Amino acid sequence: MEIINANSLVEAITTLFGENLRIVSKRPVHGGDINESYCLSLSDGSALFMKCNAIKNLSFFEAEASGLEALREADVIGVPKVLAIGTDKKQGISFLLMEYLESGAKLTRYWEIFGRELAALHRADCAEFAEANQGRPYGFTQDNYIGASPQINTPQENWVTFFRECRLLPQFRMAERYFDSKMRRQCTKLVDHLDSYLTEPKFPSLIHGDLWSGNAICGPNGKAWILDPAVYIGHYEAELAMTELFGGNPDSFYQAYNEVIPIDSGYRDRRDLYNLYHMLNHLNLFGATYLGSVQRILNRYV
Repeated sequence: MEIINANSLVEAITTLFGENLRIVSKRPVHGGDINESYCLSLSDGSALFMKCNAIKNLSFFEAEASGLEALREADVIGVPKVLAIGTDKKQGISFLLMEYLESGAKLTRYWEIFGRELAALHRADCAEFAEANQGRPYGFTQDNYIGASPQINTPQENWVTFFRECRLLPQFRMAERYFDSKMRRQCTKLVDHLDSYLTEPKFPSLIHGDLWSGNAICGPNGKAWILDPAVYIGHYEAELAMTELFGGNPDSFYQAYNEVIPIDSGYRDRRDLYNLYHMLNHLNLFGATYLGSVQRILNRYV
């Protein structure tokens, strides 16, 4: 089903389902800190999931819809279907409509299946993207967001350049007001010698981009579904690192992943450097509470 671009919520519902269906109620549901989220009950007894924000923030939903569709096209892991995006001037909102997922009971091998399916996503063919960008395989079709921060996805020829130019440098610039002279020197040295710390992947991977535990849920089939992405084509190690940032998944997840994509022995040495991007973003979004975490990572590498 093609994603509907609508000028009102009523128009979106009518275009999707016909004039006989209407919204009869809505209830707030958990959906993150940036947007308001609701379960919409329709007159036929079905339900939809809606995110909404100010009209000026429609770009959040345009980027999210694009990322979700890229993940869905890989067709290897559960991803909610995007139905419509648009604005509603009468209500003063921009919105994103998706299928509503009822959580089911986790399958016995939930974590093993999740690990294999995530690895399958990372093995999905990304050649079409590189062909469209003069052989530059890393990046995405558009810029998007990591949380509420802009995320730059300008295509690059190699992974280390992409991580330097589109991940670390923009966050360092935003965080400069927090840094003393020592930290500024560390940042400069790190980006100038980034190829001494990071390696090029064997193949580019389509990754979710923000895969902490809150962005994966158990869907109606008992398997993991991933949502709220910050999609780009990069190194699968960056995704693995993010899964470990706030506690990590069970060992069975990583063992199953390793059966599909062998995890390099040097990954542990690179993990915190990948997560420096996310710690910098937390520093920029939430303040000096995260400065110590950023400092510890810099001290480890520089």
